[in-house]
Amino acid sequence: MTKPAADSSNAPVELVIFDCDGTLVDSETVATDVMVDYLAELGMQLSAEVALARFKGGRMADCVAELEQMFGRSLPADFTKVLRDRIAPVLHRRLLPIDGALELVQSLKVPFCMASNGPLHQIKVSLSVTGLWPYFEGRIFSAYEVGSWKPAPDLFLHAARTMGVEPSRCAVVEDSLPGVQAGVAAGMQVFALQPEQVEAQLPRQATIISRLAELHDHIQISG
Repeated sequence: MTKPAADSSNAPVELVIFDCDGTLVDSETVATDVMVDYLAELGMQLSAEVALARFKGGRMADCVAELEQMFGRSLPADFTKVLRDRIAPVLHRRLLPIDGALELVQSLKVPFCMASNGPLHQIKVSLSVTGLWPYFEGRIFSAYEVGSWKPAPDLFLHAARTMGVEPSRCAVVEDSLPGVQAGVAAGMQVFALQPEQVEAQLPRQATIISRLAELHDHIQISG
């Protein structure tokens, strides 16, 4: 396995690794709204704000376990499947790219790919609906394929290895605490997009950006 680099802070960037949900597409809000409505049907009251703050960027299985602990009861065995089935049509109706996402991938002068905790079929739906699919086709890495989820660094290290780039020459763009932690653990440069809800918990190695367009101002392109 590729090992994390000790220090990547000043290394030229040869690969940008984007998260998907909440970083390039505004799916976190959509998915959270659907989940909150579904939970309400099950007699579990949870606000969208609390749900987003607690589960953003997390593994679905971990979210289910935490929900069961919060409410002191088990969720239906098919909860995850039903939730994903409900989310899909809503994404088709409501999903938009994050402001500046299309412009950024169209203008980047360095290779890029995607590494997401989500399943590949859901990533494809999100990217297709928002017009981003052509830019990432063939360069998408899912935690479900690797068998390891953020905040573990394995997914990012797998993406870097597959793309043939050392971790220290990679820049990660994330919007969630687990994603930022994974990028730092992988020894990569990490940019946290609008992390207001978790800013106090961010590793000091992460650089905070308020807009995707700011990435151009921060990364040093190799060559």
